Amino acid sequence: QVQLVESGGGLVQAGGSLRLSCAASGRTFSSYAMGWFRQAPGKEREFVAYVKWSGGSTFYADSVKGRFTISRDNAKNTVYLQMSGLKPEDTAVYYCAAGSRGYYGVPSTYDYWGQGTQVTVSS
Repeated sequence: QVQLVESGGGLVQAGGSLRLSCAASGRTFSSYAMGWFRQAPGKEREFVAYVKWSGGSTFYADSVKGRFTISRDNAKNTVYLQMSGLKPEDTAVYYCAAGSRGYYGVPSTYDYWGQGTQVTVSS
């Protein structure tokens, strides 16, 4: 069992930066692949970024490539999402997820989810 708690969201102006954190409980965190997703009002949850258990491989949605960076610290049981060059269209609730059992971009392949943290980007 893994419990996930996101933090670091907030209100930022366009062009600004934020770093989201996702703290995990459970001794098996290092064995899980981790993902970040986001959901804007009235829209489906969409994939943002993914990192393998070792941190050696990462994947990004085209919409955030070059602006966002996912990383993990297995010693701290934490995964991060560094966001820069933020745009109003990045406004959403951001969720971290653990344990992808299939294609990393599909929410249903993940076993565990956090409660989400709100990111709002003003123009």
